[in-house]
Amino acid sequence: MHDAVEVIIAKRDRGVLSKSQIEWVIDAYTRGEVAEQQMSALAMAILLNGMTMSEIEQWTAAMIASGSRMDFSGLSRPTSDKHSTGGVGDKITLPLAPLVAACGVAVPQLSGRGLGHTGGTLDKLESIPGWRAALSNEEMLAQLESVGAVICAAGSGLAPADKKLYALRDVTGTVEAIPLIASSIMSKKIAEGTGSLVLDVKVGVGAFMKDLDRARELARTMVHLGTAAGVNTVALLTDMDTPLGLTAGNALEVQESVDVLEGGGPADVVELTVALAAEMLHGAGVEADPAAVLASGKAMDSWRDMIAAQGGDHTAQLPTARETHVVNAPTSGILTRLDAMAVGMAAWRLGAGRATPGASVQAGAGVQWHARPGDPVVAGQPLFTLHTDEPERFDRALESLEGGWDIGSQAPTLRPLVLDRIDFSGV
Repeated sequence: MHDAVEVIIAKRDRGVLSKSQIEWVIDAYTRGEVAEQQMSALAMAILLNGMTMSEIEQWTAAMIASGSRMDFSGLSRPTSDKHSTGGVGDKITLPLAPLVAACGVAVPQLSGRGLGHTGGTLDKLESIPGWRAALSNEEMLAQLESVGAVICAAGSGLAPADKKLYALRDVTGTVEAIPLIASSIMSKKIAEGTGSLVLDVKVGVGAFMKDLDRARELARTMVHLGTAAGVNTVALLTDMDTPLGLTAGNALEVQESVDVLEGGGPADVVELTVALAAEMLHGAGVEADPAAVLASGKAMDSWRDMIAAQGGDHTAQLPTARETHVVNAPTSGILTRLDAMAVGMAAWRLGAGRATPGASVQAGAGVQWHARPGDPVVAGQPLFTLHTDEPERFDRALESLEGGWDIGSQAPTLRPLVLDRIDFSGV
């Protein structure tokens, strides 16, 4: 038997927690025996002093053991999933899930809602009339078998310790602890039961991980955890200095995703969707050309089936904001920089995101940008269009965009979208 103070002091003094201590503290916290202030102290000690890989493995296992596990072994096709650490304009899940399904791999995509400047996949999809996020396990399995893809909310039974701990980390300045990030993500994904997993670790000013070396550390940790648990896991490190695509918002990003599935859409969204699809197919042991499947229209068919299966009307007009405000380019030249954080904050302030868990979001709110770094612009042409139902939000959104972009005379040197790839050989 252990007690909370003992475990806190051990980590405070840079000790290595035993398997028994870890299992006890996660279980006791989940049951309410360890108080919030005690777990907060432990989380801060972990942030400051770190954990060994063995500790992280045991912590992740204890998080999984706090709830139930799903089993997709009865499906007629292999499973593969993707997790992104979150970014601005990151709508990749929307075209990716139906694309991979159209290639013959089932995609059990358990997603979440946005908080702060990064958008949530469920918020985006809920802008589609009739679509519902909550599915039973039976409904999820049936849809995976019939359609091949499902995007829905995670059930309360998967790693409940993580849900409780994540909420605590969010308000105690301990979100950044790599051991806790890795165990949070991987406990849910391992419990989910997917056969293979591709991690999209965002790096840059608009991402959670600003530094490439720390992003690599996080990626290696998560790949190790997944592999140790028998899940074929790889990670791509991708750029988030510049927001993805041309929109940040809910319905705005759904429309952009549909454009991609119809054979258009921004080049960077298409590139990353195809790159992640290729990794997911490889992990599942399926040979297919995702670019060719995307061009064929089969992924669009899968999208329609997936939306309809969850009550959504894919033919319905998406919501639009009541008010818009256009920001014109003050000078002619080349857009040399577009700051992802500035755009994300503007979208958030327009009503596309939420400041507190459970708050409502505006389906039509968000930001469109009409040029990307490297594109020529002409004085007076629209540079941004802001969307909101509440025009009093424009001023704060404009403040967020101030200093978030530059126009110059020379084309910028742009870093590649995919910065690195981490697999088990690189762990």
